[in-house]
Amino acid sequence: MRPGVPHTYTRPTTTSWPIPNQWDWVALILVLGVITGLGIATRAMGGHFQWGETVTLSLDPVHLPYYALRTVTRLLGALVCSLLFTFIFGAWAAKSRVAERVIIPIIDILQSVPILGFLTIAVVWFVTLFRGSLLGPECAAMFVIFTSQVWNMTLSFYQSLKMVPSELHEAAAIFQLSAWTTFWRIEVPFAMPSLIWNMMISMSGSWVFLVASEAILVAGQQIYLPGVGSYIGMAIRYSDVHAILYAIVTMVIVIAIYDQLLFRVLVAWSEKFKMEASASEDLAESWVLNLFQRTALLRDVGEYFAHLWERFVYCSWFRQIRLSTREVMVTDWQRWIGYTGYVVFGACVLVALWLLLHFVFGTVTWHEVREVIFLGFVTAVRVIILVAVCSVLWVPLAIRIGLHPRASQWAQPIVQFLAAFPANLLFPLVVMVILRYHLNVNIWVSPLMILGAQWYIVFNVIAGAQTIPKNWHYAVNTLQVRGWLWWRRFILPGVFPYYITGAITAAGGTWNMSIIAEAVSWGHTQLWAVGLGAYISRVAALGDFPRLALGIMVMSLYVLLINQMVWKPLYRIAQERFAQ
Repeated sequence: MRPGVPHTYTRPTTTSWPIPNQWDWVALILVLGVITGLGIATRAMGGHFQWGETVTLSLDPVHLPYYALRTVTRLLGALVCSLLFTFIFGAWAAKSRVAERVIIPIIDILQSVPILGFLTIAVVWFVTLFRGSLLGPECAAMFVIFTSQVWNMTLSFYQSLKMVPSELHEAAAIFQLSAWTTFWRIEVPFAMPSLIWNMMISMSGSWVFLVASEAILVAGQQIYLPGVGSYIGMAIRYSDVHAILYAIVTMVIVIAIYDQLLFRVLVAWSEKFKMEASASEDLAESWVLNLFQRTALLRDVGEYFAHLWERFVYCSWFRQIRLSTREVMVTDWQRWIGYTGYVVFGACVLVALWLLLHFVFGTVTWHEVREVIFLGFVTAVRVIILVAVCSVLWVPLAIRIGLHPRASQWAQPIVQFLAAFPANLLFPLVVMVILRYHLNVNIWVSPLMILGAQWYIVFNVIAGAQTIPKNWHYAVNTLQVRGWLWWRRFILPGVFPYYITGAITAAGGTWNMSIIAEAVSWGHTQLWAVGLGAYISRVAALGDFPRLALGIMVMSLYVLLINQMVWKPLYRIAQERFAQ
């Protein structure tokens, strides 16, 4: 290099690109295999479809690899959309008080809406939008999966941005970083470890609703999309135990594959974003990441894309975007615009509420409304008891896993599979046990409600335990803090903000699961528990839209009431007293 010439990324013309080594060929085969598989599944989504047309499926296990490919494509597509939503609206809510007052309540409302509520609207809208194409039901299924993933990720990202240490913002000010660069260089890396764990639980949690999203039943019309969820739904319908076992084996294989190819890579990659790490600490590793680091050509390609990312982060055009959390002076004109926006938004809400009430009470009597409110109270009691029990059982274990990196590595795929295990697969066992021993349906179907939702607590607490600074651990060890004092003064306050995020999402997931768990079926045998979930499931199958709207409205009101009275005060305490 000549003196006085700065070093840049531009390559000398004599070297060009490096010669591929043996690891390049292995990595290239892996990349092309993934791209080809996703391409085949994506192309099949654009087939022909008409309303009332039957999509042929088979319970022959030879078709399961293709069904699994279609399912994973939907899950990944929904995950990408969830990430975009998270980065836009999670950051906006964390940066703007005005946006926070609107976005967070809306997320609370949307999180409280049952999956069947989104499904009923999404199927009709997307099938009409993509008339004559299978893309309509596919987009509806992907949208339902999106609604089962996005709220947890958005709340987690929002909470992490609110808790970024002031020292990091001071460092950004010292280096004169723009708000845009600060967001990508400081705030997103700080939130990344927690976001990745919540991506895992969102991906796993969406498996629970695959049966509803791929085997769609709306207004008496059954639509089967090729996938593991529709395969499970058909196996339950025809009481095929062998097909259920094939589906479980397929799930184990698929979860193990995308854990190794995606999430294990992300967890190992996110190690560099931890605020502190000691030399003796066991760091997460990934054989896929190690493989790509040993390549020559693909590593050079990665460096090129990293260079493009640097230009995007430091782009001067984005420096004008306002993302700072600092207080700014609000003029009277801006305040007037804000008040006007609140008035317009409130008016729209009132008009929508009036139309909804007019639609519902045109068919439903007040006596039935009182019954539905009572059913909601029964389900609310179940939800509160189940979340409390799971918190007592899982928080201590999740803390232990989070504090030991080796335990996190082996527990990660196990917890992912348990979180992804659909409650529908336990229906045969539950139905047979209840009928065989004449058990109370209202009691013994309740554990199915928390089966998938409990893992939101586990994943968030693990992420919280991993983000506690190492110097805090050193200080506690130096002071020889032990026993109950260690739990009460150190570790529980440290994970409390993350626990609250997980508990809020777990409660919302439990409400959604009540629609599945309170109405269990196996073949021609149907068991109904007393609760709002069973009511919504019954009227949705009948296509009774006024009563479906009533059930969704009552469930949303219960969730919002509990959020305002319980979770929101706890969330405020977590931000004010336990932020790092």
